[in-house]
Amino acid sequence: MFPRTVLPGRSTFSARVRTAARTLGIAAAMSTGLVAAAFAQAYPSRPVTLVVPFPPGGGTDTGARLVAEQLSRRWGQPVVVENKGGAAGQIGADAVAKAKPDGYTLLLGNIGTQAINPSLYAKLPYDPDTAFAPVSLLAELPLAMMVNPAVPAKTAAAFVALAKAQPGALSYSSSGPGGAPHLTAEMFKDQTGTFVLHVPYRGGGPAIADLLAGHVQLSFMTVLEASGHIKAGKLRALAVTGDKRVAALPDVPTLGETVAPGFNAISWIGLLAPGGTPPDTVEKISADLRAVMTDDAVKARFAALGGVPRTTTPKEFSQLIQADRARYAQIIHGKKITVD
Repeated sequence: MFPRTVLPGRSTFSARVRTAARTLGIAAAMSTGLVAAAFAQAYPSRPVTLVVPFPPGGGTDTGARLVAEQLSRRWGQPVVVENKGGAAGQIGADAVAKAKPDGYTLLLGNIGTQAINPSLYAKLPYDPDTAFAPVSLLAELPLAMMVNPAVPAKTAAAFVALAKAQPGALSYSSSGPGGAPHLTAEMFKDQTGTFVLHVPYRGGGPAIADLLAGHVQLSFMTVLEASGHIKAGKLRALAVTGDKRVAALPDVPTLGETVAPGFNAISWIGLLAPGGTPPDTVEKISADLRAVMTDDAVKARFAALGGVPRTTTPKEFSQLIQADRARYAQIIHGKKITVD
């Protein structure tokens, strides 16, 4: 006779099934979490493309190549700089906005692409509020107020006096309508009560070329772009536009020290990912960028070129973009500046 088998009651059996299901669910969740964590830790596992929405040689491009070199070393993966210039940075920015949001295509944007263009252009090919995930500010780029050496003014105060004595007789070049150099010059005119004629060019290169040639008398350009000409004596720096002096030009005063108390207008560059990039990936890139930018040699290289290294959290960078967007929108709309 076979021994009798005692089966558990239905309630006991159901409880055991539920317990087993919960155990499997917890294990699956833990497995998924471990996989996600491992993925985040592994980033990047292949080359990263850093899009610069301007031609080679400008301040944004120079900053991009410096940071690409440092991130490549930290990540053990190539960070390839790709220049996609055109339409005041819109073409390159649009390429990143439409890229897969996985952290492998990034944008080295600047104050123009992120804070000025949304007010300057009636329509952009992307939504500036949702197209990008701010990662970190990279550096502030103060501008220099520069004149051709033939201009008799040796100081900003002397230039203001000269401009007031000859309203409209002097002119200044810019890299184009609505760019940071143009808006900075208009702020300078407003705060000093001067009238200097605006001559826009297609880019900073031609604008500086005609200043060097003496076809215009004044220009505002980033110290990073102009310091070589200034140190060579080809251009004379009268002031810088930030609230502090610049290490690359320590003897050049700020406009706030001289003719425009409180004047503070700087450009900046920063790193952004496509909108929708996972927050943990954005945070990792931001943390790694902050780590490489604390290196004394890296900071010294930026400072020598006229930049001021400054990194932020993604949230802080987003707040800066919004604040500058509101500030420049007021100038653009108030002066009815448009390129459309």
